[in-house]
Amino acid sequence: MPEVLKQDHSQPPEQGTAKDAKTTRDDVLVTDEIRLRAYLEAALGGILAVNGKGCVVFMNGHTEQMFGYTRNEILGQDLMVLVPERFHGDYTSALHAYFAAPTVRLLGMEMNLAARRKNGEEFPVEIGLSFVEGHEGPIALGFITDVTERKRVSEELTRLNGELVRSNTELEHFANLVSHDLQEPLRVMTSYLALLDSRYHSKLTTEAGEFLGYVVDGASRMKAQIEDLLNFSRIGMTAPAFHRVNSGQMLQTAMDNLEAAIRERSAEVTWDPLPEIFVDPGLLAQVFQNLISNGVKFHKDGIPRVHVSATQQGSDWVFSVIDNGIGIEAHQSERVFQVFERLNAASEYPGTGVGLTISRKIVQRHKGRIWFESKPGEGTTFFFSIPQALTGVAESAAA
Repeated sequence: MPEVLKQDHSQPPEQGTAKDAKTTRDDVLVTDEIRLRAYLEAALGGILAVNGKGCVVFMNGHTEQMFGYTRNEILGQDLMVLVPERFHGDYTSALHAYFAAPTVRLLGMEMNLAARRKNGEEFPVEIGLSFVEGHEGPIALGFITDVTERKRVSEELTRLNGELVRSNTELEHFANLVSHDLQEPLRVMTSYLALLDSRYHSKLTTEAGEFLGYVVDGASRMKAQIEDLLNFSRIGMTAPAFHRVNSGQMLQTAMDNLEAAIRERSAEVTWDPLPEIFVDPGLLAQVFQNLISNGVKFHKDGIPRVHVSATQQGSDWVFSVIDNGIGIEAHQSERVFQVFERLNAASEYPGTGVGLTISRKIVQRHKGRIWFESKPGEGTTFFFSIPQALTGVAESAAA
């Protein structure tokens, strides 16, 4: 490898000490070069040194393994022997430009760089460039990484993500179609059941009337499930419409929708001042509505109380909805957000078990997360976060 330190011969050496000074300087240079070679040989990645003429003047052992050449075969050869022929022009131009203004830089995977082994096999590389000063000008140091496995993993992840997106889209379309297709026959069924009940209820035996009640109740629950499934599929198919709003307005929308349920249970719903955020107001109002509704509904004794607040935590706004309801057992935590999962009997607490699933999907579409803390018999606190960074991103996209 060329010496990286230049010797200064501009002044004649002094008599009597010149030989000693030269010996000392040469010893230092040899020691520095030995140390540098040791560092480069110990490196886990491939390292090549190329002079201004494009010739390879150094390569470490890892480079030999990577390319399949020995040092004797490569040293003094043009760098292009290690480059696929179709890239020769680009590499030559880049090399000339680099020597004109050498800097430290990284040439990453986005440039689709490729190298060629001795057997002709091509492989993707990532190259870090640096330089040292030699006697005849700068020497370019290339730190070469074989990124074959990294690129394979990246491409596989891209493929799997594409399949996942496609699968989710197909599932959402399927749910949408099934919901529409099921609604019409169910509408006919419930209409005739209602007609049968109104015309013949007094003529039915007690047992027959009870059976009819079961059928009507089952049809009503199926109708509610289909509507919830339709709402769930719509959330995934429609992009959020972001607006800057005060979250208190969304809470008020939820309160208006729940007015009858709150009055029926004599529930108390309170809230602290809430922040202005950049979200889809309709979707976030639905989250408030689902969480407050659960707090009002899942309650046994006394007056249901729900309190809503928000705190700034790092880069997020974290909302909390606190209730004094029946609480959730710790071992049920994995089921809470599953679609159509119910932790309690429908006869005791009506509903389809989709509300929390929808809430989680809405929060995730806002790049946030939802979780809860609970003590059985004492109440539950649901939390959901909305990143403040979402505001800037969404506003840029809307502009």
